[in-house]
Amino acid sequence: MVRFVGRRRELADLDRVLAEIGAAANDPRPGRCLVLRGRRRIGKSALIEEFVGRADVPHVYFTAEIGIGEEPLAEFVRAVGESTIPDADVFDEATPGNWAAALRQLAGILPADRPSVVVLDEVPYLMDEQGAFESVLQRSWDRELSRKPVLLLLIGSDLSMMEALTSYGRPFHQRATEMAIGPLNPADVATMTGLDAADAIDAALVTGGLPVICARWQHGEDLWSFLARELADPFSPLSASARLSLASEFPDRAQARIVLAAIGSGERTFTNIARAAGISQSTLVRAAQLLVEKRVMAADLPISLSPSKERRYRITDPYLRFWFAFLGPHLAEIDRMRSDLILERIRGGWSSWRGRAVEPLVRDSLARLLPAAGLPAAPAVGGYWTRSNDVEIDIVGADREPIARRLLFLGSIKWLETSPFDRRGLAALQRHRDRLTGDPVPLVCVSRSGVTATGLDASFGPADLLEPWRT
Repeated sequence: MVRFVGRRRELADLDRVLAEIGAAANDPRPGRCLVLRGRRRIGKSALIEEFVGRADVPHVYFTAEIGIGEEPLAEFVRAVGESTIPDADVFDEATPGNWAAALRQLAGILPADRPSVVVLDEVPYLMDEQGAFESVLQRSWDRELSRKPVLLLLIGSDLSMMEALTSYGRPFHQRATEMAIGPLNPADVATMTGLDAADAIDAALVTGGLPVICARWQHGEDLWSFLARELADPFSPLSASARLSLASEFPDRAQARIVLAAIGSGERTFTNIARAAGISQSTLVRAAQLLVEKRVMAADLPISLSPSKERRYRITDPYLRFWFAFLGPHLAEIDRMRSDLILERIRGGWSSWRGRAVEPLVRDSLARLLPAAGLPAAPAVGGYWTRSNDVEIDIVGADREPIARRLLFLGSIKWLETSPFDRRGLAALQRHRDRLTGDPVPLVCVSRSGVTATGLDASFGPADLLEPWRT
């Protein structure tokens, strides 16, 4: 059995809400509803199963599925009948004929004097364009469910649909609080893999913090041993998870997958992505809009004191970024049991790929870490670049983005095993600062292997980057 790791903040938040419901059990409407959204295979269901197991309160857990088993209503009735809700056997005596009757019947058997939990997992499978299920759920919540001390958890992997569930104009608007579930953070990956800070960050870049992949990492195992073993297994989640996620999220959107493949190959600008993908710019606009809406892709602008149109695109999920760069284009080699070819290809491109892939993680960690080492907290932490890349600054801290009123600090990232940040790196950073601003903005660096240069205002290493995730 896989040990449950991390999610301390999420579990604490859920415990707090459940305690508030229990304290308000005698109020007219003690019920609370949370909408949990997060991409597929991120561990949402495992989190809630851990929560209800620890809470030890009556609960029902229903997962909607398409094309599997019975009709969803019949599956829901069965889930209630097998739940720990008192008097659940009433569903055996009187089977409801529709969702309105089923939810009303459920509300009737929920305890009135103590908290309970009702989980509806994969809610998007129950939703339609007309909002029929949402309307039924809204009426049931307003009239019956919210009058009981119940925590209703609505879970879904389609981010745009889950956001639409509570948006203005939809039936369930203002009836729930949203809770975003992300991957395991780098500190949790370190705990799960037993690695030191630097190697744990590498593991986070490869696994994306997906629990199903992290669970395969043997405690203390180095990156190359893990990759050799997992790539040799054609059924490993390392190679299979991306295929499953893409098939579920973009079943009829081949252009979206083509665009992701182009970005994964190293293209970052609109024109180059369209050329590499072999699609028109209008097609790319539509595909990019879909990918951004689903939080799979980000379109970044440089942070500077003046406007810029030099937008760059990246895959937001580190695991998908790794998969599209090294695995996706060569799945046939895994099928032919030639994982050795893929492993050699990863070795050859690892330093270059990792140097770029670690940048978003570094910026996110700094945003969480600061203020520290004499640097202020920064509302915006990003980067700066020009069209020709003659000026490229890895880290830009500012008071806002993308057009800043004030630059707070500038920095460089050097993520190599044996090369510290030296005086040449500092000289290059100073030259690029002079091209961006004439002010003596503080200079920082983030280095995997330490710093030998003197004259920096602050420097950070792998352990520093993990610290804010542990707090």
